[in-house]
Amino acid sequence: MLSIVVPVHNEERSILPLYDRLTVVLTATGRPYEIIFVDDASSDKSVELLTNLVLTDGALKVIRLRRNFGQTAALSAGFHEAQGTIVIAMDGDLQHAPEDIPALLAKIDEGYDIASGWRKERIDNAITRKIPSKIANWLMSKASGIDLRDFGTTFKAYRAEVLKDVHLYGELHRFIPALASFYGARVCEVPIQNPPRIAGESHYGLSRTFRVLFDILTIRFLLKYFTRPMHFFGAIGLTGVTLGGGILGFCAIEKLVTRIDIILEHGPLMLAGAMLLMAGLMMFSTGLIGELVMRTYFESQDRRIYAIREILTRDKLEPTRRT
Repeated sequence: MLSIVVPVHNEERSILPLYDRLTVVLTATGRPYEIIFVDDASSDKSVELLTNLVLTDGALKVIRLRRNFGQTAALSAGFHEAQGTIVIAMDGDLQHAPEDIPALLAKIDEGYDIASGWRKERIDNAITRKIPSKIANWLMSKASGIDLRDFGTTFKAYRAEVLKDVHLYGELHRFIPALASFYGARVCEVPIQNPPRIAGESHYGLSRTFRVLFDILTIRFLLKYFTRPMHFFGAIGLTGVTLGGGILGFCAIEKLVTRIDIILEHGPLMLAGAMLLMAGLMMFSTGLIGELVMRTYFESQDRRIYAIREILTRDKLEPTRRT
């Protein structure tokens, strides 16, 4: 079964043509499906249109959020409600062509866990969108270790079990492939169309591109130090303690040997040493607290730091060999 998750916010002019094209494409796949529209507190007629559609189509479901929580929260709500074994996320502004869905499904059928759309030919403004996006995508690729050329697009197909291991918050929806790779998800990229927006206004701008840089730092930390925060904070703490201790040790020896007034001679240096020592100890403490938090997180929720793809036994393999 397929679950199509579409977050919408003030997309009244796109909803009906998107729904019509989706039903044609999904019917042609021959697979059972459901379409989940997540209304992120629209102020136009989006809810009215979606309500009318629900009355005519049993495969359609509409989730209304109480206020505008943002795209990541809307996607998370749709993923939680989805019943399909394959979940496809896409935008509701028709800049994602439903006709590309079979190409994404083909990669999932080949054995990939995530098929991520790649806007190979982008139509966006070069200064405000294309160039910043290329820089951001390059940084995301280096930070996450995932060789994708387009992290920003929502248009992706997922195996449902992969999404169970990923908890979304902030604006991390674009990093789902990177977060899922932590548990060994296999990711591929599929070229998709990038048609122009037919109505409404884009919710993305140059300022949002700069905010992505903070998300990149977050992802880098999560992927590399999520289960071992002491390795990050401990390294910084060790550097601070070593430098600070060395400086204070030098000042102490200088005082004992020469009997000089250490405050007058090396006051700023001694202050710097004391600050480095204290900062190093604080980093050590932060690392220890992080280790306790991680232990509490995994043990209290009975979560594991691994994900099993499958378990093979003779009972499972013998029928396959006989056929």
